[in-house]
Amino acid sequence: MGPFPAVHPGRFTDAGDEEVTVFLIGMRFNKPWKVHRWLPVFVAMPRMIVYLKRHPAQGLLGLHGWAGRTILILQYWRSVQELQAFASAADAPHLAPWRRFMKTVRKDDAVGIWHETYRVAPDHRESVYVNMPAFGLAQATGHAPVDHGSRTAKQRMSRRGGRSAG
Repeated sequence: MGPFPAVHPGRFTDAGDEEVTVFLIGMRFNKPWKVHRWLPVFVAMPRMIVYLKRHPAQGLLGLHGWAGRTILILQYWRSVQELQAFASAADAPHLAPWRRFMKTVRKDDAVGIWHETYRVAPDHRESVYVNMPAFGLAQATGHAPVDHGSRTAKQRMSRRGGRSAG
């Protein structure tokens, strides 16, 4: 496989039938010239990602990232409980950087961090990917072709026992 994942021609949806936790996390360079303040925050996340990829039992299903003045990492977890256990575990690479960051925040606003967490039941989501590599939820939970019973958003919501708004 080359540097770019293979494109799957056609229409696909995710194959997941379980609740997932969607976790958005990021940082913002408020004062880019204060490298000594934001660099420790910036380098902490790749260490966490490497750790989580090496330890799939922690619960991370998949992730994607985007960079700019504000960095965004989209993560899919099996459960909120596993996400919270990782975040608070003394032997995982999150807690110590978090504590250091909280001390830095009191001194300077050179870097900002944020996160949002969502629990998403299978009957409260739908997805479609057209001419894409396995991406997003489909990369995290499985990739399935759109078929006769999943051609519309309403059908994709209903296939998991949910209701559609129309």
